[in-house]
Amino acid sequence: MGQNLKKFFASSVIALSASTAFTQVALAQEAEEETAVQQTVIVTGTRGQPRSVTDSPVPVDVIGDEELDNVPFTDANDILKTLVPSYSLSRQPISDGGTFIRPATLRGMPTDKTLVLVNSKRRHRAALVQIGGSGTQGPDIATIPAVALESVEVLRDGAAALYGSDAIAGVINFILKEDAEGATFTAETGQYYEGDGFQFVTAANFGVALGENGFVNLSAEYSSSDATSRGTQYCESWACVDPNSPDFGGFNTDIAGYDYDSFVAGLDDANIGFGDVVQPWGQPQSEALRTFVNAGYTLNEYAELYAFGNYSKSQADGGFFYRYPGNGTIENIRTEDGSVWSPLYFFPGGFTPRFFGDVIDYSAAGGVRGELDSGFTYDLSARLGHNEIQYSLKNTVNPSLGEMSPTSFSPGDLINEEFQLQADFSKDFEVGMASPLVLAFGLSYLDESYELVGGDPMSYAAGPYATQDPYGFCDGDTPTAAGLGVIATGSTLDCSDPDDPVYTVVGVGSNGFPGYSPEFSGEYTRDSYAAYAELSGEVTDRLFLTGAVRFEDYSDFDSEVVGKIAGKFDLTDNMGLRASIGTGFRAPTPGQQGTTNVSTRLPNGFPVATGLFPAGGPIAGALGAEPLEPEKSTNYTFGFTGSWGQTSLTVDYYRIELQDRVNAISTQDVSADPTAGDAYLNYLALVDAGVVGAESIGGVFYFQNAFDTVTEGVDIVGTYTMPWESGATTSFTASVNYNKTEFDGFNIEGLFNAEDTYDFENGDPKWRGVFSVNHEMGPWNLIGRANYYGPYENSDSGGASGLIQDFDPVVQVDLEAAYQMSDAVRLSVGARNVFDQYPDKADPAIGDSCCGRVYRSDSIVDWQGGYYYVKLKAEL
Repeated sequence: MGQNLKKFFASSVIALSASTAFTQVALAQEAEEETAVQQTVIVTGTRGQPRSVTDSPVPVDVIGDEELDNVPFTDANDILKTLVPSYSLSRQPISDGGTFIRPATLRGMPTDKTLVLVNSKRRHRAALVQIGGSGTQGPDIATIPAVALESVEVLRDGAAALYGSDAIAGVINFILKEDAEGATFTAETGQYYEGDGFQFVTAANFGVALGENGFVNLSAEYSSSDATSRGTQYCESWACVDPNSPDFGGFNTDIAGYDYDSFVAGLDDANIGFGDVVQPWGQPQSEALRTFVNAGYTLNEYAELYAFGNYSKSQADGGFFYRYPGNGTIENIRTEDGSVWSPLYFFPGGFTPRFFGDVIDYSAAGGVRGELDSGFTYDLSARLGHNEIQYSLKNTVNPSLGEMSPTSFSPGDLINEEFQLQADFSKDFEVGMASPLVLAFGLSYLDESYELVGGDPMSYAAGPYATQDPYGFCDGDTPTAAGLGVIATGSTLDCSDPDDPVYTVVGVGSNGFPGYSPEFSGEYTRDSYAAYAELSGEVTDRLFLTGAVRFEDYSDFDSEVVGKIAGKFDLTDNMGLRASIGTGFRAPTPGQQGTTNVSTRLPNGFPVATGLFPAGGPIAGALGAEPLEPEKSTNYTFGFTGSWGQTSLTVDYYRIELQDRVNAISTQDVSADPTAGDAYLNYLALVDAGVVGAESIGGVFYFQNAFDTVTEGVDIVGTYTMPWESGATTSFTASVNYNKTEFDGFNIEGLFNAEDTYDFENGDPKWRGVFSVNHEMGPWNLIGRANYYGPYENSDSGGASGLIQDFDPVVQVDLEAAYQMSDAVRLSVGARNVFDQYPDKADPAIGDSCCGRVYRSDSIVDWQGGYYYVKLKAEL
């Protein structure tokens, strides 16, 4: 679609916008409420008529506004992690953009295999492509403030036949509030037991009537969080910066300007903002403003207009790996006047690059829906979504520029943009069944783009020190005229010494995150067309069936056809069986196909510069990569539902067979040493592909359709409500998930090593549980929640050397007491992880605790410790 149409649509929608514990099947407060709660209407998982939770042929969790309010988080990611056991979230403090946009999984699948909706409309993706694992590029759920939500529906089943690409593991639908009057204000503050990570969050929601027929509901949230640090001082065999350790030292003492006194004096400046350690491990410092607007206007009894949109801006910063003297970045070089220079002149104690990200996210969606005289219902809509990450880097250098290097850079921006037109229709037909047959069908057009915006020239420039002897001082072992000239002025130049700084070659680009050069900048675009149809209805009083088929055609891939059949059979009035089978697909995003990155990683337990290159590009192609293809899945579910008075229970088994799964290959070593075997061949491939500074790269990887997997699991959810004669009620909820993923064949032999293979199957807990108690007694509300994480394992080389660490189960308990001070004001005091439980520390022998890290930073088990808070809520 043209830019003018996008701009017109966005401005039109924005103008229109401006003019108990956890319930899955039934949670009864009292017996007479039970029937009403069981009839909770859901809109996720069907394109026809909405159904109740208990009538759904697939498992759908419904999180109401009360449950959302009872969770001690405001980030929607953390809320889902707390309430949905099969939803997992990790904190990755040194992972480039992953520091700012956290990766998550549902049923063991990355978030790019879970479709996210807002008001049943597809949510746009974030601009970030996670540089490891599956290269996830999913929506940034954190941009949705909790105060804007009426409820959240989580469909735990594949639904690509209904919604298209991405809905392999399930669908998460965020439903916005529609209140036309009243206001809610909240303020919360707290910090971790360690005395850091102070957080302040304030939010507001209020509704305004548009005459008698419409509403505008506005929400805003501001949050500010300080950083945390859960590591120790950097002290490794190759470099130790702790003067109190017997291992202190280990540096290259030939570095210009290096001595212990100046080094120790400079340590406080090696890392900006953290002081006592040169490399922190923890959550980043962050600040965010999130806003959402939801609006509707009824034209007449047959038609209504609707619109919603958001604007969000957040800022965060975190550290990279500490650069110690002699690490390949802090090296002696010989300048144009023949003197010796080192980055230690800028940073006497070495340095830790500081990475900053400004994330800007906005969207606008709107349309008209209603019913025609013929009985057809319709929903005509359009949406525009934009997510942008603006990077900056400080406290670092471009080594190849030497003494001419700045110490701060703008390495570039990432932009993801989507525009979609959608038309949905449905109609009931009487065909002699127990209920009318519902036909739903629709058409869709989607235009996507992903852009890498070039950085400032200094961030990617190949300076003079990217090559040996840049000023022509030596001719073999003999000084040239230029060399003799600098020697005459007092230079220590020695052309016969192979270790003389004149021969030093250092890295190109802003160290830690080289900027996007013109060769790696540009825009990747595609469009797609889709059509779907669904039939559903009550075949008998006890049997409901539904079936769907979808055709989708992408400009950069072949077309796909997928389908699904699901049904529910009521054994009795209180018990039922449900099952589904369906196929799905996920087309690799333009971002996954186009992203490039050079960063410091630990492929062998030692930090080296590692390059990620597009699978379809010339560099990865020279290394043997093939262009990406769509992933394809087959989903099976079978479940049981039951409710007996104050008790309800659901048990659902699932199996997801995923073919051609996209994942990063294991990092391949790169070395300029001709005796290094395959590592040297990789170096030559980079040189032949024109990679500037290939000498400074120690590893390469790329995304591929690497293997097939089978994911199996069981979700169990049980609820029980106990009424008391005093009028108090106590509600119990137990939600348990078992999930395991195994390989089902490799498409690329030899490019996924033993360690990555073992950790892929065993690195996360297979058991996860959430057990909640909610006691309401007059003005008091007491909440207890136990979060259980089962055992898991980690290896150094797939267990070949016998190094496998077993991690014990962890239980983290949340407690909260709330008091209704008046009809309008409520005060809550509580603590997350009240007993301050941590996962096991990582075994240093395996390598995941390198560089001051104590805990596995990619663990889904929270490793920040206990957190206490106070929250005030006012409803007017």
